[in-house]
Amino acid sequence: MKKMLVAMVGICTLVLGAQGKDKGKATMSGAEQLMKIEADFNQAAAGHGVDGFMSYFAEDGVSVQNGGGIVTGKAAIRESLSPWGPDLSLTWKPVKAEMAASGDLGYTFGNYVLKAKDKNGKMATQYGKYATVWKKQKDGSWKVAMDMGNGSPAPAE
Repeated sequence: MKKMLVAMVGICTLVLGAQGKDKGKATMSGAEQLMKIEADFNQAAAGHGVDGFMSYFAEDGVSVQNGGGIVTGKAAIRESLSPWGPDLSLTWKPVKAEMAASGDLGYTFGNYVLKAKDKNGKMATQYGKYATVWKKQKDGSWKVAMDMGNGSPAPAE
């Protein structure tokens, strides 16, 4: 009887411990989840350029380009970014994120810094703001449904 009691206590401890671990993941708010996804997105672009950037777009994603048109579809967006070469650096930092109560749609917005060679071959820095709409996919991953940015003056020091 003692052995059975010890075994039951051990099993209960394991089960409750596992539930506690899952509960820790579940306590991350929707906004925190999106901020984490946004940070991963930024790292992918920094580490892998256009390939890393595009890996976060949905197949039917939309890009509303600064001073340009609306580009629909992952392939067309990639093509529109074809000048993206090894000298281009795009980084951004979200200011805010929110997720819908349904848990399948959210948005982030913040500031970006784009460094690239200008038409004279000199490195130039551009600043701007962005907004990204995120949509949860059938496989549970989050992808960019819509992304847009607009240039702005350099931030005040």
